Amino acid sequence: MADKSGKWDDLIVRLGSAVVMVGVGLVAIWIGGWVFGALVALIGGAMIWELVRLIGGGSQQALMLAGLSGLCLLVGGVIPAGFALPLLMAPAFVGLSQLKAHRTVFMTFSAAILLASFGMVALRQDYGMAWLMWLVLVVVVTDVAGYFAGRMIGGPKFWPRVSPKKTWSGTVAGWIGAALIGLIYWLSGTATASVIGVSIAVSMASQMGDIAESAVKRRVGVKDASTLIPGHGGLLDRFDGMLGAALFLLLVAQFLIFPAGGTP
Repeated sequence: MADKSGKWDDLIVRLGSAVVMVGVGLVAIWIGGWVFGALVALIGGAMIWELVRLIGGGSQQALMLAGLSGLCLLVGGVIPAGFALPLLMAPAFVGLSQLKAHRTVFMTFSAAILLASFGMVALRQDYGMAWLMWLVLVVVVTDVAGYFAGRMIGGPKFWPRVSPKKTWSGTVAGWIGAALIGLIYWLSGTATASVIGVSIAVSMASQMGDIAESAVKRRVGVKDASTLIPGHGGLLDRFDGMLGAALFLLLVAQFLIFPAGGTP
């Protein structure tokens, strides 16, 4: 019995932190413009700081690369995309020359963080609040459904060596939750039925981002990326799914048709 109750020990703290994060995020998304861009740049830079510390980089290296990444995101948000893309890739090469260990991990994840962050800003600017909210809802529902289903249903583990708490029941529950978000958008008349399938694919990409970050933590032997967010660990721990989803959407956007009104 004690073991079962222990599953929920972090729920209150997680909920409190989540409420604050959701509140700040919703306000920034609603305002858009430089406010949302600045928040994304701040979070992106902080995730780079966590990444450098996670793979054994020094404090000065972490601060330098975080500041550079945040600056690149700020500038990238106000210049044409063709010029922004090489700017966003630059921190990966700077880190590659500065770090002494896990350089491939840094190069891969730093590029993914900055490109995904840029993609979210571009989505807000080009397609409006509704499309970005769809992305956020899919990721959040995937995470919430997976959390509760995994603890209430349990069952076979998805990949216990890398992510001990992730179960198949939670994974599938995340897909179902994402499909329901797509169904709501379809029934509301703001999207075609294909948004249901896209929602499930984005949910899968979100889970892949979560698994990839877990694999890196397992490789370097740490539990959380940092302790910045009570109950959640670090920003990388909380936004790894969003990174995977945003990067996936950025890569496949050319295959999708977005209505001019800003909804999928």
